[in-house]
Amino acid sequence: MREVAMYAQERQEHILRAARTIGRVEVAELAVQLDVAPETIRKDLTALERGGVLRRVHGGAIPVERLGFEPAVAARDVVLTAEKERIAKAAIAEIPEDGAVLIDAGTTTARVADLMPGDRELTIVTNALQLAGKLAAYPNLNVLLIGGRVRSRTLASVDAWAQQALAGLYVDVCLLATNGVSVERGLTTPDPTEAAVKAAMISAARRVVLLADHSKVGHDHLARFGDLEDVDLLITDTGLDERTAAELAAAGPRVVRV
Repeated sequence: MREVAMYAQERQEHILRAARTIGRVEVAELAVQLDVAPETIRKDLTALERGGVLRRVHGGAIPVERLGFEPAVAARDVVLTAEKERIAKAAIAEIPEDGAVLIDAGTTTARVADLMPGDRELTIVTNALQLAGKLAAYPNLNVLLIGGRVRSRTLASVDAWAQQALAGLYVDVCLLATNGVSVERGLTTPDPTEAAVKAAMISAARRVVLLADHSKVGHDHLARFGDLEDVDLLITDTGLDERTAAELAAAGPRVVRV
């Protein structure tokens, strides 16, 4: 049973990557490519739609990004989990032994909280409710939660209160999240209010480390909040090919694939 479940997960990740790459996938073509019955593909598409990352259309599916729709945290948290874990582990090495760290809201940055060493004397600043709750349990950490309106879709605080708080801060490193990153458009996210907060985070940090799995690369969203040259280090996964990684590095940041 476990092998079947693992194979289904791998197949669905392949379908999602294909949909994001070409913009649409067809049941018949996927059945041939993956050597399974069309009904199996339809079940995969249903599972991905329930996860909030694809939308079923006649004969196939399209990624929700094409609809201008932003998946909720729970939907995004179950996609590319192994890659996000590796990226989060690599990000821990970028956190100083002491000082101040700004952590953006996101499903990959949230994993940093689970891996945070308990012996470091740090001030953690975040706009992510879930992340603040986890880190508050560490006795050596001084956790500052940025206030503002909380977006239900991302559980992140945004708007003027959040921007004002960030305007008065300067931290050692910012662990930043994004929905899209490309050489042409830089860093983008679907919501303008979150984009404004992310831009303020970049300005508030001495060093910016972007955590983004390979599915974010090459995708552009409504609101732009930074350039690649604003990023010092991009940590991604080995699903990103070397050529694209080199193109991103040429635009500014050092790129590490884990």
